[in-house]
Amino acid sequence: MNTAQKLNEYVTAEHALRYLSLADSIPHRTEGEAVLLDFVPRDARRILDLGTGDGRLLALLRIDRPNAHGVALDFSPTMLDAARERFRGDEKIQVVEHNLNDSLSQFGEFDVIVSSFAIHHTPDERKRTLYAEIFQALTPGGIFCNLEHVSSATPSLHARFYQALGLTEADEDPSNILAGVEVQLRWLREVGFQDVDCYWKWLELALLGGIKTR
Repeated sequence: MNTAQKLNEYVTAEHALRYLSLADSIPHRTEGEAVLLDFVPRDARRILDLGTGDGRLLALLRIDRPNAHGVALDFSPTMLDAARERFRGDEKIQVVEHNLNDSLSQFGEFDVIVSSFAIHHTPDERKRTLYAEIFQALTPGGIFCNLEHVSSATPSLHARFYQALGLTEADEDPSNILAGVEVQLRWLREVGFQDVDCYWKWLELALLGGIKTR
């Protein structure tokens, strides 16, 4: 299966709905989200959510940042419908159809860019160029936080992750293109981010991030 076919899995309603049905049951997900929320300034004015899904993360961010304007990107029709329903009547949120393989240059600048379990569906080469585009799209002092599905260091840890989910490795999403924590932190540093670190981690779930200081 080539990369385009893998990414097209999320175009199907069945695949997208299956993910949404499992999202709330992912162990420790709320811990990672809580750490992400702590890193995002309360006075952020403009937030970009990459691969928003049903808008869950952006909605959490807006609770303590009600005056922030948000742009929510996704390419799955089912996810877009769910996000538009969630933000119906909210004039501060714009939900836009966009594939993460395409450039972010058209969306302008943001104080905060976030993503939740989306970037790992892009090829590694695109991950690196996307991180560079994210850096360029941030205002000075802006922060990037990526709550992500990363690869395990060993096959046994990979198997343990799926056991913790109540699944087997045969249930693995065919659109996953996982990269390790260390290599992604290096990519973030190489494009110019400072204070780069893994801010939180549980098995294959990790919060990666950095700040644009200039």
